Amino acid sequence: MRVLLSVERLVNDAVSKGAKVIAGGKRHALGGSFFEPTVLGDCNRSMDIFSEEIFGPVAALHRFHTEEEVMKIAHDTEYGLGAYFFTRDMARGWRVAEGLEFGSVGWNEPVIINEVSPFGGFKQSGLGRESSKYAIDEYLELKSVYVGGLTR
Repeated sequence: MRVLLSVERLVNDAVSKGAKVIAGGKRHALGGSFFEPTVLGDCNRSMDIFSEEIFGPVAALHRFHTEEEVMKIAHDTEYGLGAYFFTRDMARGWRVAEGLEFGSVGWNEPVIINEVSPFGGFKQSGLGRESSKYAIDEYLELKSVYVGGLTR
């Protein structure tokens, strides 16, 4: 319920500061802790949704003029779990994907986790990785042992 309240607060804050609800925007009719898949348009950096992680089905859309501008906006957060972008331009796609400082990046793809990919964030979005063969490292401590002078 805490996550639902957080999602609701972030959506309401964005709407109160000028965001337009394109789809969804409220608790789901099923009740419980469900929130409708939501798309918000005309979002801007004054909205809390730009500086907090939102663990709910919400896409906050923001207009931009240059690639440099949108990269600066994307990095203006203390978090770095996941980022998503859409483009048909291959050169731009590679530049943006490589430049984004996030643990997972979805390029024309809304799903950024599976059982064979490491999942985790940069910055304040958690430590380490889960899933994939790299997750085992989170449970191990590496040690170096140097031995010399033995005759047997």
